[in-house]
Amino acid sequence: MSIKNQRDFVSGLLFTTTGAVFAVGAASYSIGTAARMGPGYFPLVLGIMLSALGIVVTVRATRAGPDEDGGKIGAWAWRPLLFILLANLAFGATLAGVPGLSLPSLGLIPGIYALIFIASHAAAERNLREVAGLATGLSVISYVVFVLLLKLQLPVWPAFFSR
Repeated sequence: MSIKNQRDFVSGLLFTTTGAVFAVGAASYSIGTAARMGPGYFPLVLGIMLSALGIVVTVRATRAGPDEDGGKIGAWAWRPLLFILLANLAFGATLAGVPGLSLPSLGLIPGIYALIFIASHAAAERNLREVAGLATGLSVISYVVFVLLLKLQLPVWPAFFSR
């Protein structure tokens, strides 16, 4: 078996592994039936479907011809990887706070601004006005959906604003 498209092969393995992990994890919950689904039904079915897709992609990578660039795996994009991970960690820290560091919750709105502004550094070029507009738009949408419509009890602003 020769691999003709490295990217598709690795992607297929990733899909298959992720789907299998979700399916195995879902098996510990009550599955139920299609008519009366338990909490494990949807993750189990989704995991099986993702694994099946991964197998198809992996097999096609050994049979199909390579893309225009040969289907080679390029270098790791470290900058986007680093800033996207940091942005998500910062969002979690600002929304929930960090008890060990005595960092209180800063709330949903500052968390979204931190997320967007840190994640914007992943791109080589960015427009500060567009980033600010995106952060404002996502903050408004998140507030409307999660706080007003779904009535989730999220801290919206830092606690020291309400004192």
